[in-house]
Amino acid sequence: MMFEGFTEFDITTTGTTIHGRRGGDGPPVLLLHGIPETHLMWHRVAPALAERHTVVAADLRGYGDSGTPPSTPDHAPYAMREIARDQVEVMRALGFDRFGVVGHDRGARCAYRMALDHPAAVDRLAVLDIVPTGEAFGRADMDFSLGYWVWSFLAAPAPVPERLIAGAPETFVDHMLDSWSDAPHAFPAAVRAEYAARFRDPATVHAICEEYRAAATLDHRHDEADRGTNRIACPVLALWSATGAVAAWYDPLEIWRTWADDVRGAALPCGHFLPEEAPAETARHLLDFLG
Repeated sequence: MMFEGFTEFDITTTGTTIHGRRGGDGPPVLLLHGIPETHLMWHRVAPALAERHTVVAADLRGYGDSGTPPSTPDHAPYAMREIARDQVEVMRALGFDRFGVVGHDRGARCAYRMALDHPAAVDRLAVLDIVPTGEAFGRADMDFSLGYWVWSFLAAPAPVPERLIAGAPETFVDHMLDSWSDAPHAFPAAVRAEYAARFRDPATVHAICEEYRAAATLDHRHDEADRGTNRIACPVLALWSATGAVAAWYDPLEIWRTWADDVRGAALPCGHFLPEEAPAETARHLLDFLG
């Protein structure tokens, strides 16, 4: 019964195809997922938002049922600049030139890059449990190295992480879901199985690794080029886990206020996966913010 009343779509963009679902009516809002998930992560939040908004929940390039186009030696096809362009083209194809965007984890990195590169398209930006990629690498220390080891592991040269994940994909997915959350029961068995199934696909795993390789190179460079010169023009909502790394290592509002003038936010009493662990609280904050 997930996403009841929503319709599925597959839309061709300049670089690939993007899969997702659309439902509701009203001002448009785009929902973008993180790792190790797909757009299914919004199944508890999207229906609440759809009571007031046209909701689009999409799989990022390389994830779920979206395409896995060939990469290049510089990883450019999996930079957030390209991944964001996909989603802008999807929204235009659905008839929306301007919209709100809500991203969690990797989806939040796509969302803020979209706001920087396509300011005319994004009228509201919500980022869930992240600080910008450039900030994360620039402030990296021993805690980051050990706590965010997945960043280094997935960015390692091919085919090392790809082959290691192929040996035990469920172990890798369960590690992320269980160690990053405060409520492992928040993931229904069917949803957990769907997430794990994606990591049994070599093309998907390679695409995700390429996205992390791009994060450590191109995404970092793009953030550094924008720092202090290209600001996010729209209102920003930052939500984060009260018990996770973002709360422990950073002052999220202070950091986001160096990137945008209109920033608000709060910590939620849950782990990293806000939309799945605290869906009612997440939806309430988003509805208040989206207006």
